[in-house]
Amino acid sequence: MDMHTVVVGTSGTTAEDVIAVARGNARVELSEAAVDALAAAREIVDALAAKPEPVYGVSTGFGALASRHIGHELRAQLQRNIVRSHAAGMGPRVEREVVRALMFLRLKTVASGHTGVRPEVAQTMADVLNAGITPVVHEYGSLGCSGDLAPLSHCALTLMGEGEAEGPDGTVRPAGELLAAHGITPVELREKEGLALLNGTDGMLGMLIMALDDLKNLYTSADITAALSLEALLGTDKVLAPELHAIRPHPGQGASADNMLRVLAGSGLTGHHQDDAPRVQDAYSVRCAPQVNGAGRDTLDHARTVAGRELASAVDNPVVLPDGRVESNGNFHGAPVAYVLDFLAIVAADLGSICERRTDRLLDKNRSHGLPPFLAEDAGVDSGLMITQYTQAALVSELKRLAVPASADSIPSSAMQEDHVSMGWSAARKLRTAVDNLARIIAVELYAATRAIELRAAEGLVPGPASRAAVEALRAAGVRGPGPDRFLAPDLAAADEFVRAGKLVAAVEPVTGPLA
Repeated sequence: MDMHTVVVGTSGTTAEDVIAVARGNARVELSEAAVDALAAAREIVDALAAKPEPVYGVSTGFGALASRHIGHELRAQLQRNIVRSHAAGMGPRVEREVVRALMFLRLKTVASGHTGVRPEVAQTMADVLNAGITPVVHEYGSLGCSGDLAPLSHCALTLMGEGEAEGPDGTVRPAGELLAAHGITPVELREKEGLALLNGTDGMLGMLIMALDDLKNLYTSADITAALSLEALLGTDKVLAPELHAIRPHPGQGASADNMLRVLAGSGLTGHHQDDAPRVQDAYSVRCAPQVNGAGRDTLDHARTVAGRELASAVDNPVVLPDGRVESNGNFHGAPVAYVLDFLAIVAADLGSICERRTDRLLDKNRSHGLPPFLAEDAGVDSGLMITQYTQAALVSELKRLAVPASADSIPSSAMQEDHVSMGWSAARKLRTAVDNLARIIAVELYAATRAIELRAAEGLVPGPASRAAVEALRAAGVRGPGPDRFLAPDLAAADEFVRAGKLVAAVEPVTGPLA
């Protein structure tokens, strides 16, 4: 258990803190200012609850049922009922890290002092996270409007000691038993608290932040594999010259070109494009790698900007304002987050596509400039990496399907009260699959390019120091090099782990210096 502690204040949180809690099991504490803000906002809600006038979420029903005024004697039941009835998810369980991110981000908004939740409820949320208790949340149940309702409701149900949750040992048990085992008293919800626990974009935001963390590594890894492929194909590195990218000053493009140039420094393979089979220019998948990878990098930067704004937000309806008003609003709509989730799925698909085109070129004897067919030991007797490219192509095809935007869809709900929804949760779920598949695609290019570089080295063409470092680290990780046909799935799995764990970047940076 990582003993790093994240302190939740009133002004949002950072992506680094979300990752620390979701993936690093960091402890969570409420700041003194947050506790004070919670108490002050609760006083406002209690005062409104005592008045005869109906206030949405305090003394009324919800959604299409908001016109009914609820008397004092039924309000605790109202808050329990909204959690129970909204905990209506179905399908497979969502990953532990996603649920922890979701819970932590809901706590972030609660701690802002804009929700009217009592301090003891917020403390219970922190206690559940710190105990390593993870509510069972299901794949389906969020339309990304009025927040991630069903997922957040399953989390709120755990706070009440109901439903099921996973303990720190990985065993799923009744939530009440888990709370009792860790000395946590279930909460008894009061006015507005049930609603405040389920009305946010926390699930989709948490998945966006983790995708950005993963994609940062994958984009740098893809720059490295593009450079390795260029090298293996005896291409020219002249297209990476800084002065060429300065006249089209997209920041991501310049960063990718610089990464590739660093990896290729000192290579004895580049510049042979005018030898036995002269080329005026390399193919687009080689020559335009910085443009494609760089455009994806710029999209990541835009998504980080959106995520940063959302991390600084207090998303709830209604909200408690500093002047004491409690006002309804539409800030729970997931459109800003949903759009960038879809943008990232698009750039992941395109990055995967250009990686696959370079792999295919490495395997085709008519386009690989002297490499053996399919990088086989004895082509005809051996099939080499023929079917490895099939696997990569299947993954690319899947990425293209996942690139179809969820946010362009909407389906009305709640008797047409919620008649335009963001589908941001769905965008986030498919992006997670896209990121997983992209890592596999990059791993296949790495596998092919390193094999091709070793075959070139056997012919006396010496790769650059960074390439040698990548090959040596990959082989040390158990991924075997050229040779007769063998069972390839274990090699590919090891290459996949090597890429997604950041080991490729770590292998070359001692030679290249820090890469963007």
